[in-house]
Amino acid sequence: MAQDIRELFKNDKVSHEKMPNQHQDRFLEKLNHALPQKKKKHFTWMHIAASVVVILGLSFTAYNFFKTGNTTEISNVEVAENESETEPIKTLGDFSPGLKKVEDYYLASINLELSKIKYTPENKEMLDDYINQLQVLDLEYKRLSVDLTESGLNELTVNALIDNLKLRLNLLYRLRTQIQELNPSASTDVKQSI
Repeated sequence: MAQDIRELFKNDKVSHEKMPNQHQDRFLEKLNHALPQKKKKHFTWMHIAASVVVILGLSFTAYNFFKTGNTTEISNVEVAENESETEPIKTLGDFSPGLKKVEDYYLASINLELSKIKYTPENKEMLDDYINQLQVLDLEYKRLSVDLTESGLNELTVNALIDNLKLRLNLLYRLRTQIQELNPSASTDVKQSI
């Protein structure tokens, strides 16, 4: 039977007695006994593993930072001492971090597609033709890199290098499509050792 608490207070049916001494302490003791709090483990294996990962990441980053810093200083000293020697061929990454990302993306995609090519007797002739085209493009890329090293950074050379990489990647995509059309039952994973 539900009653409105406001009505009970109006009619003085609720007593206004004080609670007994130590009532709250006994209540909290009973509550802790019924629902004990779990003690936190300070070092679980997950915390240790996370700490190891962080330490390894920081040490790897520091190692690479100091390694590249020393290499730059050594190479600058070597260049100053051996000015008569030819300069090493520069790539897009030597001029800009953004260009390095573009170059790395295309080279990684090209290598991935090459790793998927599977050499079979049925596609031998087609593969040889594409490989020859890729070798011609690779030679042109090297020639453009030499030109970039000699003349410095200019928009035409950079665009030609990027277009060369795009063309190589598109050739590999076209090769993959033709291999799939030649043998539709074969999977898309194509592999060859070049």
